[in-house]
Amino acid sequence: MRQRDREERADAVLAAVARLVADRAPRPALVAEAIGAALGAAECELVVDGVTHRWGAESTGAWSRARLDEHAELRVRPARRLGAVADALGPVPDLVRLALSVDELRRAGTEAAAELADTRWRAAAEMDTERRRVERDLHDGTQHHLVALRLAVALAEHDPASADLGPRLDAAEATLVRTAAGVLPEPLADGLAAALGAELGTHTDVRLDLAADLPRYPAPVETAVYFVCLEAVGNAHKHAVGASIDVRLRGSAAGLSFSVSDNGPGFEPTATGTGLANLTTRLTPLGGTLRVDSALGTGTTVEGFVPG
Repeated sequence: MRQRDREERADAVLAAVARLVADRAPRPALVAEAIGAALGAAECELVVDGVTHRWGAESTGAWSRARLDEHAELRVRPARRLGAVADALGPVPDLVRLALSVDELRRAGTEAAAELADTRWRAAAEMDTERRRVERDLHDGTQHHLVALRLAVALAEHDPASADLGPRLDAAEATLVRTAAGVLPEPLADGLAAALGAELGTHTDVRLDLAADLPRYPAPVETAVYFVCLEAVGNAHKHAVGASIDVRLRGSAAGLSFSVSDNGPGFEPTATGTGLANLTTRLTPLGGTLRVDSALGTGTTVEGFVPG
């Protein structure tokens, strides 16, 4: 009779595990639950490869233990004979290992999919950042040359002999090519002061006050200040025609300060457009600051600071 009871108990455990495999994902904790419930136990622990998968409420008394294979063990409480059950559950540790492998593969697949999605988002963000960089460089650098070219064309209408259109066209084209290539503006190879001198030195309405001992700064700092100064000068040429423009650079161990001032008609700060927003966008990622001081009839000063 006892032998029959043990065999029936083993059959019940096998049936419970079989239903679990057929109807639900064979999670290790669910396997432990199926075995414990079929045995009428209060607690059941299935230990596979050193990991314990537990089911049931904590109880008292001795555990019954049965070895399922070299690295797997079944424990139930209250104690009962597990010989026939252990024999019947021989394949269960491999089932648990398979379920854990499937879970690991699923997690790896989910992580890979998330990483791929993240990579795509980062790539899209980087492309958008690069697009905005090219847009700013075109606006800040090439526009400066185009404004100067427009002024030269206007001058040529009245005095063709005094117009110097060829070099200005060449400079605008060279700046556009450099911007499209995404390279550091060539004049900056010799330093910021030299670059601004080369770009603005030919303008009779621009006075340069560039410290002779200006130290070198990281390329992103010099590039940002270079384009900010060019755009500020370009804005003055557009909105303060005929005004004199002063460009000033000063450097220290703390960072680089600059200002672009004109004695033109000025403007109400609330009427600013995208140009000044572009200036701020260039400096903000570097921890820089920008201030615009202007009012109707008092001219305009754009000044900023970028930590070195």
